[in-house]
Amino acid sequence: MRIIGILFGMEQSFPPALVEAINSMGVEGVSAEFVKIGGVRMDDVLRYDVILDRISHDIPFYRSVLKVAVLNGTRVVNNPFWWSADDKFLGYALAAKIGVPVPRTIIFPTKQHPPRTTSESMRNLIYPLNWDELFQYVGFPAYLKPHLGGGWRQVYKVHDPQEFFAAYDQTGDTVMVLQEAVDYEEYYRCYVIGNRVRVIPYAPHHPYHLRYTAPYQPTPEREAQLRELSLRLCTALGYDINTVEFAIRNGIPYAIDFLNPAPDAERYSVQEGNFNWIVQNTAEFLVELALQGRQIPPTYRWSALLSPPADSTPTKPEKSPRRSRRR
Repeated sequence: MRIIGILFGMEQSFPPALVEAINSMGVEGVSAEFVKIGGVRMDDVLRYDVILDRISHDIPFYRSVLKVAVLNGTRVVNNPFWWSADDKFLGYALAAKIGVPVPRTIIFPTKQHPPRTTSESMRNLIYPLNWDELFQYVGFPAYLKPHLGGGWRQVYKVHDPQEFFAAYDQTGDTVMVLQEAVDYEEYYRCYVIGNRVRVIPYAPHHPYHLRYTAPYQPTPEREAQLRELSLRLCTALGYDINTVEFAIRNGIPYAIDFLNPAPDAERYSVQEGNFNWIVQNTAEFLVELALQGRQIPPTYRWSALLSPPADSTPTKPEKSPRRSRRR
């Protein structure tokens, strides 16, 4: 039996619906369940062939366990080695390198020294910073936001240097980026699962439960364009599951937020139609991985832990004739 484990935190609707969807597929030799982890020895081999990770970004214990699970061949979605290396500044620079439009962005030192450091730790830092030059590059209005994290936490819209410094003074030792604001005509959130993409009209400034009720729809050409850009980004990032958000300004789609490998999937917030699509496509994707089997790294170095084997191709799941579809 190949076991798919779901590792999650406070989510209520998505994990049980996903387990039910996988087990209802009736694929011979594949089952799904919630992950259970206690103390873990360094030579332990977890019983899970595939793990969907929804929470290790908040629980360092889980993140370390998942990395060791990868050493033993467990297919972890998303790969914890990729995920641990990412930040927004790197993401925007990478997007620009592969031809995906992004807003102009800068990064700068923290307002306060990081823990256990002093001014002597900053001997390589130019001070004072060339703020005028940096502001001229980004322009105003702009968004000040953490280079890690999400959920619109510590995000400030600033309209001039005075507002910037007032917000910057509140950021403590959090590393921040300043990004050009894109005044958009339309905004889309693209849900990516493997090579599957759902382009969803999205209103990021609406109340949480109304964000998926935007008053516009993509043309077929726009939808195809956003699918291609989303897959291009996720391939470069090494993400199997992600959401990619685009702001459309003057016909150009700017990638705004695309480091979200545990995207919201709760029925209440994403709405019923999107929820059903996410559950079904995630279930099918995880079953494909389970049928491929464990993926033992060919060698124990960082690059080998990031890349799947060159001949790794999805296997189409077949229903077992001995199991009936659950209702």
